[in-house]
Amino acid sequence: MGKKMKILVTYMSLTGNTKKIAEAIYETISEEKEIKPLAEIEDLDDYNFVFIGFPIHQSGQPDKAKKFIESKTKGRKIALFITHASPPGAPFLEPLLAKCKASADDSDLVGFFNCQGVLAQQVADMLLKMDDPKFQEFGKMRHVTVGHPDASEVENARIFAKEIMNKILNS
Repeated sequence: MGKKMKILVTYMSLTGNTKKIAEAIYETISEEKEIKPLAEIEDLDDYNFVFIGFPIHQSGQPDKAKKFIESKTKGRKIALFITHASPPGAPFLEPLLAKCKASADDSDLVGFFNCQGVLAQQVADMLLKMDDPKFQEFGKMRHVTVGHPDASEVENARIFAKEIMNKILNS
């Protein structure tokens, strides 16, 4: 266990949900670490392990996150953390999360975390104007998402980070 580790926490965040979780993960890590927005990362050469976070938008992860994972993490140990506006256990959530995990198929995915975040007001407004009643219904649920990620979800992110660090330091 004497090897020196350098950990990167990188994320995409439009509303601050994913950034809040990224910061909780970052604060939990006691090894040498950096936290940076995904857009600022050229390569992962300087890091032994990478936590990658992004929100689910529409029907999956943003293209930038998907391309980043597919092009930069091949064969590397990574963990993903994802925020979404869906309530935990929503039936349509699992296939979206599976799609996000699939982008890491060429990586060594050590862990996966997800939690609810607030649905941005502008997104809710857009959903309410759509023809599809399912999207309208989702837009009407915004009030349920306000306040997320909450303290318990942030604490769960810290627990996730501790578990991942234990796994990689003891492997």
